[in-house]
Amino acid sequence: MAELRPLIDKLKEDRILSHDEFVRMFTCRNPEDSEYLRSLAQETAVANYGHDIFLRGLIEFTNYCRNDCLYCGIRRSNSKAERYRLTSEEILDCCEIGYGFGLRTFVLQGGEDMTYSDESFCELIREIKRRYPDCAVTLSVGERPRKTYEAYYEAGADRYLLRHETSSPEHYAMLHPAELTIENRKRCLSDLKDIGFQIGAGFMVGSPYQTYDYLAEDFAYLKELEPHMIGIGPFIHHADTPFAKMPDGSYEETLYCLAMLRLMFPRVLLPATTALGTIDPLGREEGIRHGANVIMPSLSPKDVRQKYLLYDGKICTGEEAAECHACLEGRIARIGYKAVSARGDHADWVRK
Repeated sequence: MAELRPLIDKLKEDRILSHDEFVRMFTCRNPEDSEYLRSLAQETAVANYGHDIFLRGLIEFTNYCRNDCLYCGIRRSNSKAERYRLTSEEILDCCEIGYGFGLRTFVLQGGEDMTYSDESFCELIREIKRRYPDCAVTLSVGERPRKTYEAYYEAGADRYLLRHETSSPEHYAMLHPAELTIENRKRCLSDLKDIGFQIGAGFMVGSPYQTYDYLAEDFAYLKELEPHMIGIGPFIHHADTPFAKMPDGSYEETLYCLAMLRLMFPRVLLPATTALGTIDPLGREEGIRHGANVIMPSLSPKDVRQKYLLYDGKICTGEEAAECHACLEGRIARIGYKAVSARGDHADWVRK
């Protein structure tokens, strides 16, 4: 068929499409053009990063959350969630294990748990940077005031991940309680970038009520934002949420979006997410073949991994950190790539 090839070539050349052209990329998707898009995305990733895949050590340190997002398994209304918090020493122990594996980025991710004060969290960041000055610290702890973000940055944090989930106010309201707004989410991302963080945004593919018009708006917003990292993954339901019976997102469509993003952002850091590996056993490998160049193995203690469940069926919850790391290195090698220990900063980022 190859009817989309001119649009794919345009996306590679101009790194943007019109709203209607983005919609057409989805409505006219076909196997022949999808493979052409995939091959260009893989070529683009290799041209910019070679066959290196950056590993980030993920530490899911709390599953308490003040928010009640309708899709999330750790939402505050989920009384079935078994809650936990890691102490600073437990988090530092995770970093020590990861450093021993050669990991040079630690990702501290959790729900919006306000038990950790700004002062104590900044002290933790400073201690990680003191012990591991050659490492990057990435935070993913949600929406905070600008002054809090500034304190995190001054303490030494390098990156901040905050998925926007959907850039449409209408769609955002379908997925979140009334007290959360896309306007504030975008304010946070703008503040983070202005402060000097490498920022990461992203969206769910196939989330409830998503349309191709909403997806087109997401691509346009990302182009406007120009983040350093983009994290996307398929929507996967959780049994103890209001969306328990909603269909999961499409694996193929998620890979298609990854490839489109790689053409739009040749130098972006693009993870092959755990959700992608959950929805298909070879999802992360296919993510790499579609242009991804980051994977985040878990460093969380084994006894809490099964408690940090944003969605059902999450992989790697029963493994020790060493098993998880060794497995990933082997899987990456088997498709002709190499797991590297470098921090993997975005090429255009310089700390202020």
